[in-house]
Amino acid sequence: MDYLALAIFLSVGAASMFSMISIVAWSDARRMERETYYRSELLKKAAESDAAGAAATIEYLRAQETAASRRRYEAFKLGGLITAAAGIGLMIFLRLIVGENGPPIYTLGLIPTLIGAVLLIYTYTSPRA
Repeated sequence: MDYLALAIFLSVGAASMFSMISIVAWSDARRMERETYYRSELLKKAAESDAAGAAATIEYLRAQETAASRRRYEAFKLGGLITAAAGIGLMIFLRLIVGENGPPIYTLGLIPTLIGAVLLIYTYTSPRA
C-alpha cells in the first residue's frame, strides 16, 4: 500500500512539474515575441521620422549587434572554462578512485578538458564582428 501512495505522489508530481515547465516556456515565448514586436515598431517609427532618427536607429542596431557579439564570446569563454574545470575534476576523481596501480582510466578526463581548451582557443583566435 505504501508503494501505491508513493507511485501516485511521484506521478502527480511529475505531471505537475512538466505542466508548469510548459506554461513557463509558453509565457516566456510570448513575452519575447511582444518585446520584439514593440522594438521593431519603435525602430520603424524612429527611422521614418527624419534623417537624425534614421542615423540614431542605425547606431542603435549596431550597438545591439556589438552587445550580442560580446555576450556570445563571453558565453564561449565561460563554457570553455567550465568544461575544462569539469574535465580536470573528473581526472582527479578517477585517479583517486582507481589508485596509482590501476589502469589509466583517469585519462578519460582529457576529453572534456580538451573540449574546454578548444572553446577557449576559439574565443581568443576567431575574428570578432
